[in-house]
Amino acid sequence: MHASPNDSASAELDAAGYTQQLDRRLKLRHLLVYGMVFIVPIAPVAVYGFVAHASQGMVPLVYLVGMVAMFFTALSYKQLSAEFPFAGSVYAYVRRGINPFVGFIAGWMILADYLLVPAVIYIFVSNWIGGLVPGVPHWVWIVALLAINTAINVLGVRLQSRAHFVLLALELIALALFVVLAIRFVFVLGHGTGGFSWAPLYQPGHLSWGFIATATTIAALSFLGFDAISTLAEESREPRRDVGTATVLTLVILGALFVLQTWLAALAHPDYANLDDNLGFFQIARDVGGTALFVLFIVVKALATGVASALASQSAISRILFAMGRDRALPFGGFLAKVDARFKTPANAIAFVAVLSLVLSLSVPIVVLLQLVNFGALTSFLLLNLSVPAYFWMRRGQRTRPFRHIVMPLCGFAIVGFIFTGFDRTTFLFGGAWLIAGLLMATLRRQSSLPLGASP
Repeated sequence: MHASPNDSASAELDAAGYTQQLDRRLKLRHLLVYGMVFIVPIAPVAVYGFVAHASQGMVPLVYLVGMVAMFFTALSYKQLSAEFPFAGSVYAYVRRGINPFVGFIAGWMILADYLLVPAVIYIFVSNWIGGLVPGVPHWVWIVALLAINTAINVLGVRLQSRAHFVLLALELIALALFVVLAIRFVFVLGHGTGGFSWAPLYQPGHLSWGFIATATTIAALSFLGFDAISTLAEESREPRRDVGTATVLTLVILGALFVLQTWLAALAHPDYANLDDNLGFFQIARDVGGTALFVLFIVVKALATGVASALASQSAISRILFAMGRDRALPFGGFLAKVDARFKTPANAIAFVAVLSLVLSLSVPIVVLLQLVNFGALTSFLLLNLSVPAYFWMRRGQRTRPFRHIVMPLCGFAIVGFIFTGFDRTTFLFGGAWLIAGLLMATLRRQSSLPLGASP
């Protein structure tokens, strides 16, 4: 009699010295939807005007470059998630792929991403809603969104998955309406370019290494979040197979959607110079679908970001805190690793993220949060890509797949390192300070014999 996938995955967890505490319910489709709502299928809507000006109208090319840039790192996630089907994402992978000290640093840097993302989201969304409903203080919207997302997260992964499906459906319906109306606007009514054009994707006179550098930096950051799927490994029925597959599929599917919607937007409104940086896509939506589509996109974008993406973000960081707390790699690890017996969720970690998000969103300038988010995520990606050759070639001695275990992850490392060249001095200042704090904490805990996590 064969063991079920759930039993096999739980047995692997037991063999690693852990106990199955979370609710192992998720299938591939749930993980895929989770990744899509985290990144947001209509993400270009918020930054289209800015990207159009920076790329001289070649917005689809920017997102195509970004998808290719992140693809190598997604493959590294796929390989390591198949080897280590545990919660903790990059923290778990680097800790086992290299060693616990470097794994702690990877976890510490990804904390700079995930801990701050909810606060960034709430600030953005409260500003958007404030534009539609003036007179209501922004903190009211922040508290309301926090309360909704925290409640859903605590009540269990099944409720969260249902919410993700509903919210993703709303986004895709809005996007489908835009696609249909934009095609009608351009190809039937003859507005915009009046027909098909390669200009949004390829303008040879404007292509250069400088353009590629700018495009890679802008677009790669738009894809941050595909990695969060790996935080749900201990709630997946078949984590070795499904986590990596969902990670790569999410990146490819959303990359295609980004290229499609921005290409149609560019055809509908080729004169990008007169677009507003913040409302450019909304302006185009009003051109092709009138005021109704304009308002619909604002509302759906607010829901997609303020509920769907923030919900997924809070879920992801609570799992990383849970994993690091379980290994006693963080102060108050026992508190963070506490799992609600009824709902099988890391309730304490979820509540901690909620309180921190509230404090940060009400007290820290958003520019500071954005700088630290980007630096933290990409630093952890560097370590992740190094973990693939370190684990397969150096620790396990597998020398039969050099392209998969050496070439591909080192390409990912090089691309992520290249993106760092687009950061300004302030980003390096804030990010470097966070990195130094992590190195000091790891060193002090090692010297005091406090654990950084069990050895693999």
